[in-house]
Amino acid sequence: MLPAFSVVIPVFNEADRIGETLRLTIQYLLANSPSSEVIVVNDGSTDATSEMSRRAFASARGIATRLLENNPNRGKGTAVRAGLLAATRPLALFSDADLSTPMSEAPKLLEPIVAGEVDIAFGSRALNRKLIGRRQPWRREQAGRVFNLLVRLSTGLPFWDTQCGFKAFRVDVCRPIIEAAQTDGFGFDVELLYLAQQARLRMREIPVRWDHHEGSKVDFLRDSVRMLREVLALRVARPPSPGAPVREARVASDLT
Repeated sequence: MLPAFSVVIPVFNEADRIGETLRLTIQYLLANSPSSEVIVVNDGSTDATSEMSRRAFASARGIATRLLENNPNRGKGTAVRAGLLAATRPLALFSDADLSTPMSEAPKLLEPIVAGEVDIAFGSRALNRKLIGRRQPWRREQAGRVFNLLVRLSTGLPFWDTQCGFKAFRVDVCRPIIEAAQTDGFGFDVELLYLAQQARLRMREIPVRWDHHEGSKVDFLRDSVRMLREVLALRVARPPSPGAPVREARVASDLT
């Protein structure tokens, strides 16, 4: 069994699939971590996302659930930040609403944190591409590779995939950087890892299963340009700290 953790799912106009996403998530938690909780953060949806979430929560059968409402829409970063700060379990994991990485991959991220090896563990599509089932369109995949190269060059982060929507945190240690994060959009992932590097937290990029799903809320051109602007603004606002390598040692005694 896994220790109790908070699952944070940011959503925007996901009425068509949030019901199934929550059904699968709750089913997994009932079998593997019944003391966990699910937090859906509705980021100003204009469809029936809230109603469908409440319907799914009605059959949670003991799993703690919460629906947070952002109004109007402010961006993925705002939604994820609100969900992580609302988490009441010692571990928190945020997942994209399409479950591109299935919840069954959660132990890969949670176990190193519980063992005291890292403070943040996050899924990666780049480290083992054999784990990718349905791939993204070629142009989108290549753009992602270019974006991550630019992230590495501009921030010094030594990771190959900062944008996979499957990340886990030791909440007490990470709360200060979550509170300090300011990016509202899809560049939030980069900012969080960048702040963690400056705080000398230990991070680990872990290969996970991943499948592309149609219906992504990322606009290929508009959001790619916006993310690059957010990353460059981050570099200007928070220059890299000299001698602040990514660390890999901290004892976690209260998670087991």
